[in-house]
Amino acid sequence: MSAPHPGDVRIGVLALQGDVREHFAVLTGLGAEAVTVRHPAELAAVDGLVLPGGESTTMAKLAVRTGLLEPLRDAVRGGLPVYGTCAGLVLLAERLLDAPPDQPTIGGLDVTVRRNAFGRQAESFESPVPLAGVPGGPLSAVFIRAPWVEEAGPQVEVLGRVGGGPADGRIVAVRQGAVVATSFHPELTGDTRVHRLFIHMVRTSARRRAQCAT
Repeated sequence: MSAPHPGDVRIGVLALQGDVREHFAVLTGLGAEAVTVRHPAELAAVDGLVLPGGESTTMAKLAVRTGLLEPLRDAVRGGLPVYGTCAGLVLLAERLLDAPPDQPTIGGLDVTVRRNAFGRQAESFESPVPLAGVPGGPLSAVFIRAPWVEEAGPQVEVLGRVGGGPADGRIVAVRQGAVVATSFHPELTGDTRVHRLFIHMVRTSARRRAQCAT
């Protein structure tokens, strides 16, 4: 995977709630132009989007209130590269378990996600997780009130599972087309490999769009 070219892609971070600054810092540190996204016009101006960890219920309600939910759904259906962490995985799921019955999602991943599957915040933990497509050995994955993927559809590539312990074998990283998501928070560890993978996805998508426009 080639290194990001400074400033050649603009990646938005959904800034309704959650750990926005942490993702912003990693993206800019890797040479991407990072911008906050709070309104549909800002979403329309990015090459890729990060959905950060936080409170998925709150983020969904704010997306509805700000008029962002339908534009987000349209962007994902249209092929915009999106990376979701923790609550972002919940927002990208087509189906939820242990969620309020009226909680909307953006969709884009043919998965069933169980919210807060690993327990309360006091039960947060760190564990090594090998990730397909990410060289260099297992990532040190931080799980904070994290979800897991209960079921994945046939078009979903499983990138990572928990190894060992009571959650052994649980799916914690997936990809479907231009959408990738993890249960854990790589933005908190200093390990930038997942963000590098996502920037590579965004650059590839931007090049294809440019070629189609010529």
